[in-house]
Amino acid sequence: MGALTENHRCRRGMVSRVSHALSTVAVGGGLGTVACFAIEDRPAGALLVAAAALGVVLARAVREAVEGRR
Repeated sequence: MGALTENHRCRRGMVSRVSHALSTVAVGGGLGTVACFAIEDRPAGALLVAAAALGVVLARAVREAVEGRR
């Protein structure tokens, strides 16, 4: 972890990082919503939003644990 030199190149571009983040959000939110419907027949809207948000947070945590912070 030293200073960056003039020849430093990031491994991935901005489009790749954004698409990876958006796919993580979509997968996490989708899994949270599906889990909510698996538990409750007719969940309230607020419950769906909370389940989707929890799914996003958990997906992000798993992604960081698997990839590691660089």
